[in-house]
Amino acid sequence: MRARGERDEFVFKDSSLGLLRLLCFLILFVTGIIIGLTSSSHVDRYFTSQPDNFYMNYASAAPAPSYGSSSSKTATFDHDCSTNLISCKKDDCLNMESFRMPKNLSHQMTDNELFWRASMVPNKPEYPFDRVPKVAFMFLTRGPLPLMMLWERFFRGQDENKYSIYVHTNPGVHLNVTNSSVFYNRQIPSQHFFLLNASVSFQDVKWGSVKLVDAEKRLLGNALLDFSNERFVLLSESCIPVYNFPTIYKYLIGSTYSFLDSYDDPSRYGRGRYSRRMKPEIKLRDWRKGSQWFEIHRTLAVKIVSDTKYYNLFKSYCLPSCYPDEHYLPTFVNMFHGSLNANRTVTYVNWSLGGPHPASFGADDVTEKLIYLIRNNGTSCYYNNRKTSVCFLFARKFSESALAPLLGLASTVCFGIDGTGFSQDFQEHVSWSSGNLGNTFDPNNRKQM
Repeated sequence: MRARGERDEFVFKDSSLGLLRLLCFLILFVTGIIIGLTSSSHVDRYFTSQPDNFYMNYASAAPAPSYGSSSSKTATFDHDCSTNLISCKKDDCLNMESFRMPKNLSHQMTDNELFWRASMVPNKPEYPFDRVPKVAFMFLTRGPLPLMMLWERFFRGQDENKYSIYVHTNPGVHLNVTNSSVFYNRQIPSQHFFLLNASVSFQDVKWGSVKLVDAEKRLLGNALLDFSNERFVLLSESCIPVYNFPTIYKYLIGSTYSFLDSYDDPSRYGRGRYSRRMKPEIKLRDWRKGSQWFEIHRTLAVKIVSDTKYYNLFKSYCLPSCYPDEHYLPTFVNMFHGSLNANRTVTYVNWSLGGPHPASFGADDVTEKLIYLIRNNGTSCYYNNRKTSVCFLFARKFSESALAPLLGLASTVCFGIDGTGFSQDFQEHVSWSSGNLGNTFDPNNRKQM
């Protein structure tokens, strides 16, 4: 009996110990749950607050983004939005105003990125804003603009909604102008750049090489970013306007065709520069020559910046003695877009002296008679399929010394009351042709005028 009682007592003690252990486990378990719930609320509050803290700190203290090689993704912002996210939210960097007309030309796009962006064409024919067609004046210059004061006078008092200005210079050249100048902040990046191993490689524009074509396309690409730009004029630092702004604007906006010089030159200075290695894409019969100083419509400008195939052929086989700037666009346009082109230039030059370069005009050459002779030099041409004697709107090559006498003629002969120089018949014709400025360009009209 005693042994049995001892066994029962042992079983009872063992059961009590198990219950005590279970009770301790439950107490610890419940305590852990309580502690866990309390801690989780603090952790959740901490992590949910971190994005706001991060972006606020980023907006106020983060350094400017660094960029890799040209093949890496490049971040581009509007000038007013690049400093912090707060101002970007305030100014709305994706609004229609900044998209249709970028205010900051100092972007960091490579040429390929720029041309891709510029080649975009909306399918919707109506514009979601009141569009006034503009003329883009694109200056291609190696250094400063010596005739800038004359151009300032040309644009003075004109409607800023009817023109835009772009300047391409060699690297390291900066226009020293005040913020009241029409050229202020109108200088585009003069080269695409590469940030590799903390070193920057610049590509200068070399005359007689494909780099000159690169600069022309770069000007077109930047100007195409403004959806209001309708006509595009390429000018050098030695160019001057020979009519006032309203006359030139009406002439260009009212034109059905682009003005790009393109002709077949059978001599060694024309066909003699052709390379058979361009076959079969470009044959000798396709080869054309022309002045690089063009004026083109937006439709043709988009076609030019979109081309890669034929540009690469010229880059590979039209070496410096070939002068790509005299052959690439005349050949490309003749092959594919001849129906859009008048096959002539609107920039006058004097080749009467012979030689590889046209005559220059200095201070002693500039007279009232010279301006009238440029306007009416006996040349006839076609404007919208009608014959006219008004063929040139600009002239070159004028030296820096010509500035003072040109300014003396500006208020009367060049840009004043007598700044039109058009006959009454031609003024009526231009007015009739430009009656509907938004729909004057007809790509289906294949007549050459």
